Amino acid sequence: MAPATRRYILAPVQGFHASAANAREMKLFATLHQFSRKHTMQELTSSIGPDIPMTVIDSIGETKPKLIECSPDDLPALRASHPSMRILPVLYYQPAMKPRAAIRQAVGMAATATGAVAATSIVVQVVHGATNTPVAGVTVVGFTNFATKAGGEGVTNATGHVSLALGGATHVERLYTYPPTDPGTGLWPGLQENVTLHANDVIHLLPVDLSYRDCVRYFYGAADLATGTGVTVGIVDAGVALNHADLHVAGGRNCVTGEKAADFGDNGTEGHGTHVAGIVAARGMPPHGIRGIAPGVSLRSYRVFPQGKSGASNYDIAKAIDAGISEGCTLLNLSLGGPQGGGSDPHLADAIAAAHNAGVLVFVANGNDSREQVTFPASATFSQAVSAVGRKGTFPADTEPVGDVLAPFGSDAENFIAEFSNIGPETDFTGPGVGVISTLPGGYGIMSGTSMATPAEVGAAARVLAAQPAILAMPADANRTVAMLAALAAKTKSLGFTPTYEGKGMIV
Repeated sequence: MAPATRRYILAPVQGFHASAANAREMKLFATLHQFSRKHTMQELTSSIGPDIPMTVIDSIGETKPKLIECSPDDLPALRASHPSMRILPVLYYQPAMKPRAAIRQAVGMAATATGAVAATSIVVQVVHGATNTPVAGVTVVGFTNFATKAGGEGVTNATGHVSLALGGATHVERLYTYPPTDPGTGLWPGLQENVTLHANDVIHLLPVDLSYRDCVRYFYGAADLATGTGVTVGIVDAGVALNHADLHVAGGRNCVTGEKAADFGDNGTEGHGTHVAGIVAARGMPPHGIRGIAPGVSLRSYRVFPQGKSGASNYDIAKAIDAGISEGCTLLNLSLGGPQGGGSDPHLADAIAAAHNAGVLVFVANGNDSREQVTFPASATFSQAVSAVGRKGTFPADTEPVGDVLAPFGSDAENFIAEFSNIGPETDFTGPGVGVISTLPGGYGIMSGTSMATPAEVGAAARVLAAQPAILAMPADANRTVAMLAALAAKTKSLGFTPTYEGKGMIV
């Protein structure tokens, strides 16, 4: 039986572009580009080598990396016959949203006197706090022992009811309630501590007041609709809901399918891309809408998460970065990270370096592993890595962000680096990312994470750079990147944390 094929990335021997000084490399990459989605495997092998059966799935550009499919057994021959390229693995990344609390030890089964095992559950109902109507699709997680992550969880049905298998226990150390985020229900996620549950208890979810001053509005206030004009921001994510009244998407592409102007709709990652975009550029006005930090930017969407799936490949992310460069982006937002298996990723590092050399700043989320090291690609040399800060009083009591408060506290003791935020010497900035109100498909809702802190700093950077037309008018090369970073450094303020937590601080 023939061995199964796998996908690999063929990259130039150095960097993101084949070298004009290496004629062999240039010819090879040009040939592979021509065969992308156009020719048969037999035609390709006869062109580049008779003993290397492979299919060219996609090409980022004539001199740029290719996505191929072949058997692992054919890699030695490919390396031997074409030393002027690198064969790199396809790696996958996840959205950098704070993970939901989850049960690791189920306690809902108890032994009976006869030795049989029976479920012992308690049924509660979740309702809208203002209308008392049932809310379906709410994930309810009850911890009888939070330290060991023991307890029970479930999702509410059409009548708002959920059965929690708690092994006969009624005391819950922490009770989390997560409303669905696609579509946006406009409800705060809840957190109650040390509660006693009874059968048919009713849990009320607090509706979001779009006039509420969350941490983003506390630090950045309201913006004029023209704020950010002249700056183009690319959201490399799961797409942005085109039909949201508060958002205007000027363009972009689906980097998974290759379509330039189709299906920016946000599916499969619970509205993540739409929420991120709203933090930067929402154009609504409370109490009926939300205003972003820089609503005047030209907003572009680059989908890298396949519809219905959570993993974005490094090939598609690099393709999105390349598209953002070619389509005139000033800033790129990557609220994602953590390749499976950890470690670095030379393919994506090359793409970010290419953006740096093309006058484009790439802001990347630090990750959400509760003070662990900064994940890749935020840790890449040319990334602008962002941690998440929160502020007491910018989220209501009994809501989920309450659990994110953790020392150290800043020079203003109300400010804290979020419990979930990754930290480290690679951190460049910190941004508000705890209990953020923003746009979601069909409405609005709350998310937390370095995913939210990153677009906050992108929006703040757009504010600063929009006031620097001479810098924006510079040729799109590394000199412009250096000038932009200098302008941002002059507008960055320490919140009183060490650089490990906040980098240079928050852009103001």
